[in-house]
Amino acid sequence: MTATLKCISPIDGSVYAERPVLSRDDAFAAVARARKAQKDWQEVPMEERIRLVRAGVARLGEMTDEVVPELAHMMGRPIRYGGEFGGTEERAGYMADIAPEALKPMVIEESETFQRRIEREPVGVVLVIAPWNYPYMTAINTVAPALIAGNAVLLKHATQTLLVGERMARAFVEAGVPAGVFQNVFLDHDTTSTLIAAKSFGFVNFTGSVGGGRAIETAAAGTFTGVGLELGGKDPGYVMEDADLQAAADVLIDGAMFNSGQCCCGIERIYVTASLFDQFVEKAVEIVSGYKLGNPLDQATTLGPMANVRFADEVRAQTDEAIKAGATPLIDKSLFPQDDGGAYLMPQILTNVTHDMRVMRDESFGPVVGIMKVDSDEQAIELMNDSDFGLTASLWTADPDRAAKIGRRIETGTIFMNRADYLDPGLCWTGCKETGRGAALSSLGYLSLTRPKSYHLKLQG
Repeated sequence: MTATLKCISPIDGSVYAERPVLSRDDAFAAVARARKAQKDWQEVPMEERIRLVRAGVARLGEMTDEVVPELAHMMGRPIRYGGEFGGTEERAGYMADIAPEALKPMVIEESETFQRRIEREPVGVVLVIAPWNYPYMTAINTVAPALIAGNAVLLKHATQTLLVGERMARAFVEAGVPAGVFQNVFLDHDTTSTLIAAKSFGFVNFTGSVGGGRAIETAAAGTFTGVGLELGGKDPGYVMEDADLQAAADVLIDGAMFNSGQCCCGIERIYVTASLFDQFVEKAVEIVSGYKLGNPLDQATTLGPMANVRFADEVRAQTDEAIKAGATPLIDKSLFPQDDGGAYLMPQILTNVTHDMRVMRDESFGPVVGIMKVDSDEQAIELMNDSDFGLTASLWTADPDRAAKIGRRIETGTIFMNRADYLDPGLCWTGCKETGRGAALSSLGYLSLTRPKSYHLKLQG
């Protein structure tokens, strides 16, 4: 019997989509098609590759009316927030704009005696293993620059967003990208590991759990395959005494709760200077108390279900443990009768939390945030660094020099000042510690998708 992947809708627990996984032989055949197609694709002028990638993104945008309810069914995001076309277009468009400069040869000498330069050539076939929380935007981070650089792409999407890879590949092929160059594949974990261990890819990009990242590294061990990993996060916010308090509360709480807290760089812990602590907490409670938890297909819903019951169960476990250990829950349960003990989970704000509690240390990836009072920058820095993860940190102050000085001491990939939870395609997207390794987007994003080749040409005569 052929194994299948099933997307269970968080709306009602029904099977929303089901697809058979590729057999081992069929998976290797897909890789072979990609390798063959890539040889021709890299010979296509870059300007034409850029045009086709832009056309693929545009074709995807034409599917928005279908994509929005589809995402609600698959992972629970309310339809009122639309799809992800704006961010997808922004990221792909930026990488297309900078490609001619980022990929141009580095000329060292061009004289009557020598031509010396460094060119960048595609790594071959790129495997993109994409997550479900922002399924289009996270995938496009690698898909667009990989194709522009002349690689072929195999996209393996998360089971929770089973139809996204299928839709993306269809859009790009309909726009003119050759079918072998961009393929969606349905793979189980074992087959994925087998392909990686067999040196099928020039680069593997994975966004997901720390455990998943370890599995990718294990599979790639000894193959010398390039690997990019964006894994867990526990991103902090720090509100200083000169912060715009209302803006800080609005942005940090939105960063903690949007998409039911299921954001890679979502805010999971907040540190507030003592003089503003009570006011900040009051504003935060007011904001969260105004949310409406419900069916994501309802236009009035502002907070949908979590993508899977097991994700909600983890958040409940962390929250309950913290309360038993002395944390104070501030959101009234009676405001969210839709919390059914399953995927529909009420938001929660906790005070009197400590770093002995899992809710302040483990990734929650749900609508809960702990808020702590701090007395100094030194204490805030120490607490922000007291984490196994490092993706972003959000600093709230009127002083950019102070933010930069503090930022240099924080172990993280991106420092925000007076904003949070945003991925700027002009800046390198990276992390440290158990958040992973590698660089996506910006001109640095092309480095892992290409290999340098040096030309040392001595001219005759």
